Amino acid sequence: MAALPDVSSPDSAFIETDIPARLDRLPWGRFHSLVVAALGITWILDGLEVTLAGSISGALKESPVLRFSNADVGLAAGAYVAGAVCGALLFGWLADRLGRKKLFFITLAVYLVATALTATAWNLWSFLLFRFLTGAGIGGEYTAINSTIQELIPARYRGWTDLVINGSFWVGAAIGAVASIILLDPAVFAPDHGWRLAFLIGAALGLVIFVMRFWIPESPRWLMTHGRADEAEKILANIDAGFVARGHVFDTAAVARIRLRPRRFTSLAEVAQTLFRTHTQRTLVGLTLMASQAFFYNAIFFTYALVLTDFYSIPSASVGWYILPFAVGNFLGPVFLGRLFDTLGRRTMIAATYALSGVLLVVTGYLFALGVLTATQQTAAWMVIFFFASAAASSAYLTVSETFPLEVRALAIAFFYAIGTGLGGIAGPVLFGALIDTGSRWSVFGGYVLGAVLMLIAAFVAGRYAVAAERKPLESVARPLAALD
Repeated sequence: MAALPDVSSPDSAFIETDIPARLDRLPWGRFHSLVVAALGITWILDGLEVTLAGSISGALKESPVLRFSNADVGLAAGAYVAGAVCGALLFGWLADRLGRKKLFFITLAVYLVATALTATAWNLWSFLLFRFLTGAGIGGEYTAINSTIQELIPARYRGWTDLVINGSFWVGAAIGAVASIILLDPAVFAPDHGWRLAFLIGAALGLVIFVMRFWIPESPRWLMTHGRADEAEKILANIDAGFVARGHVFDTAAVARIRLRPRRFTSLAEVAQTLFRTHTQRTLVGLTLMASQAFFYNAIFFTYALVLTDFYSIPSASVGWYILPFAVGNFLGPVFLGRLFDTLGRRTMIAATYALSGVLLVVTGYLFALGVLTATQQTAAWMVIFFFASAAASSAYLTVSETFPLEVRALAIAFFYAIGTGLGGIAGPVLFGALIDTGSRWSVFGGYVLGAVLMLIAAFVAGRYAVAAERKPLESVARPLAALD
């Protein structure tokens, strides 16, 4: 068989397929539930990892070996996010070339090794290096997983499913909060042992995901654009057979077909043209949504333990009790609001959740600055704010992963994640770590106001310019670069 071209050309052979339409006509079934479970458990693990890292801030300061300052804690959070940025770009590029499934295992291996090594850190620089590598693995996971969600889930369920899977991060956060209560109890573990065990446990639990990953096939959409239509057809035939075996009867009427000119990969020049010339407006929307939510989330969550310990005198071993309800609010938001993204629509819900998050943050931040809130009341306020902010943040990933052509989807997700997180996710924790170090509530409030303003700007941009992609096939939201008609 002749080699496929690097990019499409007039002389290339083409294929005609109904695979996208057949994927979208499927009812919700056991297959989709397995996909949600297999992908969601990754975010549960990520939530466990990040929450333990956030909860141990006090323990890292009290460690007789590390003795971190608040600025060091913020720097460690920044190193993790910087790794996630680099990992997203590298693995996003590879996911569009090698496929979604291969990258699942590569990125997971990077994460497992790096998080285990974090448990052995002996000084600030070793801790920063291992957190950077851990972030690289997780950044790669974001690109592969969000691509797969879009390409396997039927259009009418795509919004809710994407939000719930990304929101499952907070199930892990809740588990991590409970685990931190035990691991950071000085009566149970020595101050320098509990936080190390936390990272080792995260690495051990990650091994379970290897088994879960075998449930997920390669994306038929990715296969067909790479000239592997026969493989894509076999995968979809197996999926259809599972529905038939459970009594579903498919309509025999013909479904829409699409003509494609297969390619081995898409050049970076064409990726750049797609993002910055063909879909300039979508690119600006994606950058705005990603950067604002990254600053909002990373600045607040990565330093939440420091606020509790420094301003409310909560012992580091008890921080988990306050993160637990915070995590619950974050998970319930996508679960209860997710359906509305498929019914009321993307623009309405994205704008509403971003705006509510910003307004509520200003109000709560002002009360915090006045010193009128107890630690319990502060936690309740965060729970309400992040009920909406969690759905907003998840919708940013939904937006950038469904509004660009299939051939550049993983790299597009990586690009937006990298730029948005680089601007907001690295600067946020470092800035807030420094603000908390001042000991001034009003200085911290200034940081909250900045985060709120960014969310309000994003709300306006989404309401005005976001794509109304609800219940529409991916191929109609963003025409594949390989499409011939």
